[in-house]
Amino acid sequence: MNDYEVYGALFLLAAGATYLLTFPVARLAKKAGVVDEPDERRVHTRTTPTVGGAAMLLAFLVAMMAASRVHNLDGIFQRSSEPLGIVLAAAVIFGVGLYDDIKEMSAPAKMAGQVLAAAALFLLGVTMYHFKIPFAGFVILSPQLTPLLTALWVIVIANAVNFIDGLDGLAAGVVAIAAGTLCVYGLRLETLGVLPADNIGPLIAAVTCGVCVGFLPHNFHPARIFMGDAGALLIGLLMAVSTMVIGGRTTDVSGQTYFFFAPLFLPFFILGVPALDAALAIVRRTASRSSLARPDIDHLHHRLLRLGHGHRRAVVILWAWTAILCGFVLFPTFDPRTNAYIPFGVAALGVALYTLFHPGIRQKPTAQAGDATTPTDAPGQGGGTPEDTASGRFAVADEEVPG
Repeated sequence: MNDYEVYGALFLLAAGATYLLTFPVARLAKKAGVVDEPDERRVHTRTTPTVGGAAMLLAFLVAMMAASRVHNLDGIFQRSSEPLGIVLAAAVIFGVGLYDDIKEMSAPAKMAGQVLAAAALFLLGVTMYHFKIPFAGFVILSPQLTPLLTALWVIVIANAVNFIDGLDGLAAGVVAIAAGTLCVYGLRLETLGVLPADNIGPLIAAVTCGVCVGFLPHNFHPARIFMGDAGALLIGLLMAVSTMVIGGRTTDVSGQTYFFFAPLFLPFFILGVPALDAALAIVRRTASRSSLARPDIDHLHHRLLRLGHGHRRAVVILWAWTAILCGFVLFPTFDPRTNAYIPFGVAALGVALYTLFHPGIRQKPTAQAGDATTPTDAPGQGGGTPEDTASGRFAVADEEVPG
């Protein structure tokens, strides 16, 4: 079997294991009372289990165990502590999210747990080696700087994924698309000889993609189970690992403009939707001088709902944006001629997003003099269709603070 066939088989194993394991996890969660109850802060109207991340973690462990027995992957598992580091970090960050799902954890404690997960990665060798800065060449990371960058990378990407977990199927779909892209990208770099064949990044990306795809049938609207913080932080950490060991270990390829920029900007392309959403949330809350912990309903998916899109349509739109951004990453690896079109495509997408989400577009004109008007972005106004209110989690489901 070639690498694509091996990773494809592991993807299917992870997807099948997640799908099957979610059934008993949902039943156990209901019996244990680990559920999201409808209240004034949530829109869904039925009790829903919220520890789907447990099935995702178990499936990840099953896939990693199977991968360790595959002869093609001996270079990844033999004489390397990286697989152990990733498993330990995944268990730690899952535990942090699970505790928060059940009892709610303070922001400092949650941040400390994520730093502990990053420490497990760094101490067992799962980290980046260098950054390639455009027009400046490689910057080799010092041993003093690497732990800090590893922790920041994990915290930022894990919480970006957690922020966007606000509509049924949104986080799982976005990460599935991004992880699948990253796997193909990493394997392509290995083929071109600019990424070592024993790099663990493509494997983690393939398994992450499978885990998310297997969870989607249970989580797409109307969701029968939520992944919770435990699941969102888990897949966020796995994406942080993949982007870190691929983007931070790629060697130079002269004569191809795309490869000159790609390693530095890789996560910002494939995870562009959650990264943009998290950045806007931080700017928004900082500008209003409110705590980063304060929930709001101004995330990208909330705005799509207020523009009149239904729950499923809003999710599919955000999936489509992720797929477009991922296309910018993949196409040049197979056809360098597409390099010339990437800046124009990114600019066009930026203009479209600005036009769509500019505050003025949500203002309703005054119907008649003296009529009362209500902005469509007021909390609780607009956006929610009957299908959204049936089980929609978009009101506050993603409002877990970075850290």
